[in-house]
Amino acid sequence: MPEEIRPGTLYIVPTPIGNLDDITYRAVKILSAVDVIAAEDTRTTKVLLDHLQIQKPLLSFFSHNETIRVPQIIEKLKEGLAVALVSDAGTPGISDPAYSIIQACIRNELPVVPLPGPTAFVPVLVASGMPTQSFVFEGFLPHKKGRLTKLSQLKDEPRTIIFYESPHRILKTLEDLQNSFGDREAVIGREMTKKFEEILRGRLSSIRQVLSSRQIKGEFVLIVSGTKI
Repeated sequence: MPEEIRPGTLYIVPTPIGNLDDITYRAVKILSAVDVIAAEDTRTTKVLLDHLQIQKPLLSFFSHNETIRVPQIIEKLKEGLAVALVSDAGTPGISDPAYSIIQACIRNELPVVPLPGPTAFVPVLVASGMPTQSFVFEGFLPHKKGRLTKLSQLKDEPRTIIFYESPHRILKTLEDLQNSFGDREAVIGREMTKKFEEILRGRLSSIRQVLSSRQIKGEFVLIVSGTKI
C-alpha cells in the first residue's frame, strides 16, 4: 500500500552518495509528498530533485544556521506540515547537524520517521575484508584541538575503526594515524558509487605513498584495523 504522509512529521530521508540510481522508491515517494524539504545544501538537493522531477519548497539547514532553523522547522511541524530532512549525500545524522533537529522533535513530542538508505562507510567496510562483526565509527577527526587526544584514546581500540576524511587532509591523517597507531593495515574508499570509485588496501604507509604521487580528489572513507591483543 502507498505510504500516507503524516502531518507534523519529520522524515529523515537518505540520498545517494554518488550514483543517483541508489535512491529508494520509498525515498522518492516521501520527497514527492512532503510539504517542505530541509536540505544541507539546497543547490545539491535541487540537482537530485530535478533528476527525480520533483518540485518542493527547499529550506537550507546546515551547521552554521541550525540555531535559527531548528525553531523554524519545529514551528512548521507544529502547524501540521510534513518536513523531509536530507543531507548532501547519505543518511542525515551521520557526521552532519541532523542531531539538533531530531533532538528538538523529541523534546516537542513530534514524530520522527527514519528511512533506511545509503551510508558511505558501509560499502567500504563490507569490501574492506576487515572484521565487520564489531566496529567503531569515528567520523571526522578533530582538525587541531583534541586530535592527538582522540588518537591516543583509539590507539588500543581492538575493533575495526572507521573515519571520514576530506581530500586536503587525508595525507595528514594517514601520517598522524601511522605515528599514533604504528603502520597498521588500512583500507581507503574514494568516490564510492561514482565513475571513478576506488578501493585501496595496504598498510598506512603504502596507501600514503600511493596518494602522495597523485592529485587527490574525492571524499574518503578510511578504515584501520584494530589493535591486536
